[in-house]
Amino acid sequence: MSENNNVEQTLTEEQKQERFVLWQRENLQAAQKFLAEKGIITTKVVEKDCRFLPPAIAIWKFKDQKGKGYWAVSGQVPTDAAEESAASNPRDVLRYFSFQWQMKADGIVSSGVKEKTQLDFANLLVNRAHGLYDLYESDKLWPSEAS
Repeated sequence: MSENNNVEQTLTEEQKQERFVLWQRENLQAAQKFLAEKGIITTKVVEKDCRFLPPAIAIWKFKDQKGKGYWAVSGQVPTDAAEESAASNPRDVLRYFSFQWQMKADGIVSSGVKEKTQLDFANLLVNRAHGLYDLYESDKLWPSEAS
């Protein structure tokens, strides 16, 4: 960890910005690919509704060719997406996915699955769901958005 901090401290502002742009591009591509795999082709990023907490999470809002809106998350979380109606703002998107992932994990566990991969995924979902909810509850991250 300290080695990574030392590297961060020696980076110039320009290098930090380049890293952020690369991270942002990778996460944008991951979110768009996820939606495309669901048959949703996005044509616009609604920048004013996007939020970035690198390297943890990117929150995206997209429009498709028909003007329908979607939220997506990517980063150090499972990439996921929902219709725009799932949340009214980026903060509430975190709460939405937190609850969805907990319910999905509960479904996996309660189905009696014994496969280690599925149980590991359920544990990952619960872990990330708790992390999302912690971010949702942090008022200092959301000065302009009411909870």
